[in-house]
Amino acid sequence: MAVAAAAYAGKYGIRAWQAFKARPPTARMRKFYEGGFQPVMTRREAALILGVRESTPTEKVKEAHRRVMVANHPDAGGSHYLASKINEAKDIMLRRTKGSNSAF
Repeated sequence: MAVAAAAYAGKYGIRAWQAFKARPPTARMRKFYEGGFQPVMTRREAALILGVRESTPTEKVKEAHRRVMVANHPDAGGSHYLASKINEAKDIMLRRTKGSNSAF
């Protein structure tokens, strides 16, 4: 009896595996924003960089800036260019500037 149960379980296990392998591939990772930085940073781009909405309150923007900056800080092996873009995004979201044509 146990042998028959193991055989049926194996049979259905093999069928399930074959069905799993035959299914179409799907995106398993989150889709990231495709494209580079805009010449003049907009509020939309700043919100995308910080991972917040354009209408996010000041405190949430500051928390998001800290989280993103910790992950990309130049002292921790991050890029100076990305750090400057993150800081620019924070300034735009906090309405301290309207964007710049800065290369950095």
